Amino acid sequence: MRATAKAAWIRRNLLSVVGAGLAFGLIGACLVAPWLALADPASINLSLGLQPPTADHWLGTDELGRDVLSRLLWGGRVSMTVAAVVLLVSLTMGVGVGVVSGYWGGLVDELSMRLTDFIYALPGIILALALIGALGPSIPALILALALSGWVTYARLARSLVLTVKTSDFVLAARSVGATDGQIMRHHLLPALLGPVAVQLSLDAGVTVLAIAGLSFLGLGIQPPTPEWGTMLVDARPFMDYAPHLVLPPGLAIFILVFGCNALSEGLEAWLRP
Repeated sequence: MRATAKAAWIRRNLLSVVGAGLAFGLIGACLVAPWLALADPASINLSLGLQPPTADHWLGTDELGRDVLSRLLWGGRVSMTVAAVVLLVSLTMGVGVGVVSGYWGGLVDELSMRLTDFIYALPGIILALALIGALGPSIPALILALALSGWVTYARLARSLVLTVKTSDFVLAARSVGATDGQIMRHHLLPALLGPVAVQLSLDAGVTVLAIAGLSFLGLGIQPPTPEWGTMLVDARPFMDYAPHLVLPPGLAIFILVFGCNALSEGLEAWLRP
């Protein structure tokens, strides 16, 4: 019976399953880049510049003779690592602020929510551009800029859920038997946030990767010679007419990952929906 229900859910959410599968496949390929992409992504050989896909270079070479497949996979590792750090910082800070704000209320809630409203009102990309412009383009500045605008979503989400859950019978019962505020937050409030936060996190994963690629495309993200999908698109622009194999791999990789994360978010929401 359970297998039948699972099969029915997969049929109803086939697009989500396929999208998430493609995204996880791409993530897995990037994680095993040291074994899958044997060529050095930074090795320059001008005599092999702009070669189309061959048996030696499955996705061809760029204008400097560097293997496109190696740069694609290693660039994915860099982008995903930076995105993971950004999401971890945003999640930790946002959920912490939201839980404390919603549970304690009063002046703490008022001050923290006014701060989140102020940051939420600022366009994230403008805030990132201003911060990176002030600090200079680097990976730490990129992480700080994206996390600074990303934590407010989790803070608002966590606060709204805590306001609903903290008046539940099981929380009142825990308080009546002497549970401390920390115990109630850890054992009762945080578990109630897992589902909605997981949906939001999977949605933000694609948005974060897209923001990293966009800032790198503008020259404010991950700097050369480190391979990255946004910088690969910048380098490929002058050769789009006669070397499309330089543009398609990073562009498709960004599309697959963003689409897969959105599909995963939709699938998780459907799975957790009562």
